[in-house]
Amino acid sequence: MLFYVCGLIVGIMILCGGLYYLIKEKEDSESAKIYGIVAGVGLVITVFILVKWFVL
Repeated sequence: MLFYVCGLIVGIMILCGGLYYLIKEKEDSESAKIYGIVAGVGLVITVFILVKWFVL
C-alpha cells in the first residue's frame, strides 16, 4: 500500500511539474517538447499506479 501511495505522489508531482513548465515555456518549441514528454511520463506513471492499485 505504501508503494502505491508513494508512486502516486511521485507521478502526480512529475505530471504537475511538467505541465507547469510546459505552460511557462510555451514560446520555446524545444522546451515545450521536452516538458510535454515529462508531463506524459508523469501521466503514465500516475495511471499505471492507479490501475495497479485498484486491480490488485
